[in-house]
Amino acid sequence: MRRTLLHSLVWLTAVLVSRCTLAGPLPLDLRGYADDAGAISVVHEGASMDPYFAIQALLLAHDSGLEVDPHVQRLVAWLLPRQKPDGTFDRFCRGVLQRWEPCQRADADDSLLAMWSRLLELTPAALAAHPGWQRSHAAARAALDRLYQPSRGIYMVSHLSLHGLFMDNLEVWWLRAQASGPGAKVEAGALAKAIHSTFWNPVDGRFLVSTQLEHRSVKPGFYPDAVAQIFPLLVGFPHLPQPAAAYYRSWMREHRREWLAQGATDYPWGLIAVIALQHGDTESAACWIARSARLRHGARWSVTDETAYQILLSRGLTARAPAANCLDRGPA
Repeated sequence: MRRTLLHSLVWLTAVLVSRCTLAGPLPLDLRGYADDAGAISVVHEGASMDPYFAIQALLLAHDSGLEVDPHVQRLVAWLLPRQKPDGTFDRFCRGVLQRWEPCQRADADDSLLAMWSRLLELTPAALAAHPGWQRSHAAARAALDRLYQPSRGIYMVSHLSLHGLFMDNLEVWWLRAQASGPGAKVEAGALAKAIHSTFWNPVDGRFLVSTQLEHRSVKPGFYPDAVAQIFPLLVGFPHLPQPAAAYYRSWMREHRREWLAQGATDYPWGLIAVIALQHGDTESAACWIARSARLRHGARWSVTDETAYQILLSRGLTARAPAANCLDRGPA
């Protein structure tokens, strides 16, 4: 059975690579996640739609070279009329009539507003052509600006949660770093310095997860603490305590085994497999496939995990065998 599965993966990868070579970028396949109207559920055929995870998946795929424009167009068309007057978004649940209805506030307005703005900016021609896109973009940027905390130079989670989160601010910084125009680089540079000043803890040699003082007394867990330490590599954050390659190797030596075991009790964190791919660590990325692919389309496999999986396959990766060897301490 294992040999058959590996042969199937090799064949599928060859087909995908061939298609990519002949026809340009591979399309992101979200069947079972994206419905006909454009909404993208968190899990396969799920009843929860969180705009954050939908947008995260599309941006991750775009940044990794997959074709996402049809999904972007449909998701934007779906979310535009659901944007609230203050520029923010809710999370949605699908009821018995299969209709999506607002059911919860967004988990974090700052990161979602930044990601929504960047999603609209992926297609400048569409943004320039559609007044509705322009109004939405302006409303989101204005809402994000209202979350700016001048005393620290960072962004608060929301107008109800008056603290800052490290990973959220990195996502806002990534938006700023992509901007062009007068003062854009200066603005992004100032935010990067403020993020480092606020969250870097030189005593422990780690980034703090939150500005909340009570969080410092909580025992660190894989999420959010360990994830927060590697997240700067995903967006290319410049203020690291050592060069990015060395910083990556250090994180993997400390957390690789724990990361690859996450699928046993939690989501498998495919996002980190993409970071591994970015750093040329194809062994760890292939180990993630070997350890986590059995979860595919299940209750602990998010649309971000599905996107990461397709990114890895598009680069010719398959499951590393034997999978038992994947639980060592990672690259030296």
